[in-house]
Amino acid sequence: MAIIITLDVMLARRKMRSKELAAAIGVTEANLSKLKSGSVKGVKLETLNRICDVLDCKPGDLMDFEPD
Repeated sequence: MAIIITLDVMLARRKMRSKELAAAIGVTEANLSKLKSGSVKGVKLETLNRICDVLDCKPGDLMDFEPD
């Protein structure tokens, strides 16, 4: 089973660059890049909340689930 991060899709829909989002939510571009690539083990709910607030979306808009 795998959770797929679709943050890049939402950024494209909102016509926002990663650099802008990173600055708006207070994380480094490197950490945001890791999140986008799915190479993190977890994300703080506070960070997820900030992302959803800035992008005007729900957590489910940023993730998808693919069973094996």
